[in-house]
Amino acid sequence: MPTARCLRDSRSRPEAGGSRVQATGRHSETDARARTVAFHTLGCKLNQFETEALASEFTRAGYRVVGSDEAADCRIINTCTVTGKADRKSRNTVNRAVRSAGDDDSLVVVTGCFAAEHREELEQAGVTYVVENDRKRKVFELVDAHFRGEVMHPNQLERDLFSYQPSTNVFRTRAMLKVQDGCDNFCSFCIIPKVRGRAASRPVDAIIENLKAVIDSGYREVVLTGVNMTRYDDYGFPFSGMLERVLQTAGEFRVRISSIEPDSLDERFFSLLTHPKLCPHLHLCLQSGSERVLLQMRRQYTAAEYRRIAERIRTDNPLFNLSTDVIVGFPGETDEDFAATVALCRALEFSHIHTFPYSPRSGTRAARSHHQVPAAVKKRRAAVIRSVSEETQHRYYQRFVGCSQQVLLEQVRLGRTMVGNGYGEHYLPVLVQNDRSSEDSAQVMQPNDFVDVTITELSGRTEPVLAARPRHPSLVTT
Repeated sequence: MPTARCLRDSRSRPEAGGSRVQATGRHSETDARARTVAFHTLGCKLNQFETEALASEFTRAGYRVVGSDEAADCRIINTCTVTGKADRKSRNTVNRAVRSAGDDDSLVVVTGCFAAEHREELEQAGVTYVVENDRKRKVFELVDAHFRGEVMHPNQLERDLFSYQPSTNVFRTRAMLKVQDGCDNFCSFCIIPKVRGRAASRPVDAIIENLKAVIDSGYREVVLTGVNMTRYDDYGFPFSGMLERVLQTAGEFRVRISSIEPDSLDERFFSLLTHPKLCPHLHLCLQSGSERVLLQMRRQYTAAEYRRIAERIRTDNPLFNLSTDVIVGFPGETDEDFAATVALCRALEFSHIHTFPYSPRSGTRAARSHHQVPAAVKKRRAAVIRSVSEETQHRYYQRFVGCSQQVLLEQVRLGRTMVGNGYGEHYLPVLVQNDRSSEDSAQVMQPNDFVDVTITELSGRTEPVLAARPRHPSLVTT
């Protein structure tokens, strides 16, 4: 696939702490089909992948997945703890679920990184089961056993990081594929190695087997996800080698890479960035443009090295999409340090900057620092970075007007004309307007189709969208 070309029931509740009393009745296939389960996911794409895989497993077993705001027999919350804001969101979501469970006697299962760090708090709050990250894969087994009246404690579940089954199209058209988990970097601000564990890589043959199943099920886009994917190591087989195997897999699909670190990137990786199946977009974590702050953060790269990586990628493909994360107000960050971050962000023209005011994580080195930055200063700096992000985003999007994109349609709306929306290969949102009549429209564009379009204009400022028309409106896609 080409890159852009510029054209100009009642039951008893389990006891606190994860122990459980006998549920009433026996589970049958009919019962399973009557059961409903709701999911709520916070945080990263890895959490999203795990939720989607679990939801698919429930669906295949006959459960019905409902919206997170609907009544359900079971509520499963996949939490995040990467920042204080994430903690608040996770805690509030759990509390709402527990209150709802009091009304409809539903199960509440909490997993994810917040659960790993706050088990006792959650058990005291009335959560039915708290499941560690490395046992998350077995949540279906736990819930299904409960409804069959079997007694099981979450700690009885097998530890299993990778054997998630391919997801079905429960939530979205893109399929995420987990290739790695955990991290060994131990950045001074980060709690992830504690809550996710040490780095572990999924065997490459298992990845390819999972990939083929996903493609065979109809997905046209696959997103590789993990905690620290550039440190992927399957007994000496590196990230670039795994990526190459993925790209060599037969089928009409494209591949995205989710958030990665700007270290351990070898020549083989850079050579793959022009592969026709690999989308020209990377979320390449920066965190700070200050050399001194990066050193204090214990990051594995310098600002100069980051700049060289970004410039190399853009030299080979000027329209390559780079987005990033930035932490503002890290302990000891001076005005000069912050200015260096602003300057680098402006120079590299990111399409989006995900801004985090620094949030102390208990047990990390940075949380013990005596040089904490006042909250008001962090708030001002975050506002500056958000403003820079809007500026560079608008300039980057504008460069696509008059250019072609291949859009993977996610939704199609019929009316006097046909309108579809999806994402181009550069991971930019595109609204496709087809002038064909509604009688013909269903033959022209369908969800999960690839459509070649020409970008006609940029609309919106804070949430820009590229408007487009099909390049070949008479072409029937399949």
